[in-house]
Amino acid sequence: MNKKTGDTLKEVLIKVDPSKEDLKKINESLKQFKEKIEKQIKRHKLNAVIFEGGSFAKKTLIKKNNYDIDIFIMFSEKFRGQNISKLTEKLLKGFKEVSVIHGSRDYFQINKSKDFFIELVPVIKVNDPKKAENITDLSYSHVKYINKKIKSQKILDEIKIAKAFCYATKTYGAESYINGFSGYSLELLVYYYKGFLNFIKAVAGYDPRKGKLIIDIEKHYKNKNDVLLDMNSSKLGSPIILVDPTYKQRNAIAALSKETFERFKQASKKFLKNPSIKNFEIKKIDLEKIKKDALNKKNEFILLELKTQKPAGAVAGSKFLKFYNHLENEISPKGVSSGERFYEIKNKGFEYNQENNAICFFAVKPKKEIVIEGPFIKDKNNIKKFKKLHKKTFYKSNKIYAREKINFSLNEFIKNWKKKYQKKIIEMSISWMNVVE
Repeated sequence: MNKKTGDTLKEVLIKVDPSKEDLKKINESLKQFKEKIEKQIKRHKLNAVIFEGGSFAKKTLIKKNNYDIDIFIMFSEKFRGQNISKLTEKLLKGFKEVSVIHGSRDYFQINKSKDFFIELVPVIKVNDPKKAENITDLSYSHVKYINKKIKSQKILDEIKIAKAFCYATKTYGAESYINGFSGYSLELLVYYYKGFLNFIKAVAGYDPRKGKLIIDIEKHYKNKNDVLLDMNSSKLGSPIILVDPTYKQRNAIAALSKETFERFKQASKKFLKNPSIKNFEIKKIDLEKIKKDALNKKNEFILLELKTQKPAGAVAGSKFLKFYNHLENEISPKGVSSGERFYEIKNKGFEYNQENNAICFFAVKPKKEIVIEGPFIKDKNNIKKFKKLHKKTFYKSNKIYAREKINFSLNEFIKNWKKKYQKKIIEMSISWMNVVE
């Protein structure tokens, strides 16, 4: 490691390491919370225990404006098949500022202050990972494994640096709106490569033509082919296959998309070429530059602001992304030939701020007219119907076609679409949509 790289990483660690004051506040608050929950468990005579999870429990927490700490309530196996979310909700009666986060299994968010909240997650105790009803049921084994394997403060610090790098490159999080690295997967990768730099060097030098990057820390399999044969094919789509040390048939990084991986790879190359603290700074989309570039190229630009009433975080983010993808397809339908689309998308983007609103933009090349494909010439009945719908028609290669002029802007298209599909927009959990410019 050269001096410039070493100095940069030291500076990053100073910035991302939580202060002693922050950790003290979190510890005190968690202690009070756990005591109250434990009293409730005894009062309701439930066979359950609580344990800390996530980055805080594994000593890999990084500094944030808003800390979220995972607390798991682990019910004994006799509760298998029961609604443990409902049981957990009963324990929270009397607690202030509790939100239900709906998912494959509901969990709860408890706001403790403006910059700190707890997520209480119900799980079932499992001795055999195959019997897990939900991925969160494996959380205890993940915490136990990391705490057992990683004793070195140097590696813990390197994990924090890796997490900061992923936050800056927008590749942190297994949520569907990110499709990136989970905290657990980063902990495993940095541990496996014995440091942050070794990890990003491996990624930067990865050649997909040589096959998938397969990592089996505990050597559960004899060779890479056995991994590919034994693991569920639906879990093999990610560029990296990371065998979960606690459950060999699980890919701990299955959520990682090719697009997110490529973004991380390019960012790694950039840092290795020219190490700088700027590589760890979250960059916002430069909308003014994008807009100016679009107008210089005589394209249309539109910026939309979206809001939802869904809980902030993974739930809200996934709703926004789903809507953004849907809107993109409305602007330029994928199943329609390019000649029939009103617009050709030249640039697009989506940004979620981890709260209840997001923005998205589109820069498009408008068309003066489109060509619509009609029925075959021999189909007389449908030819008549087609001619009634379209004034300007012509024949080519045994088919009839029509030319239609486009006399509306993208802004008008969006406003008309919003008016026409207001019900669908609400069904997609978008409570507010506004054209900013």
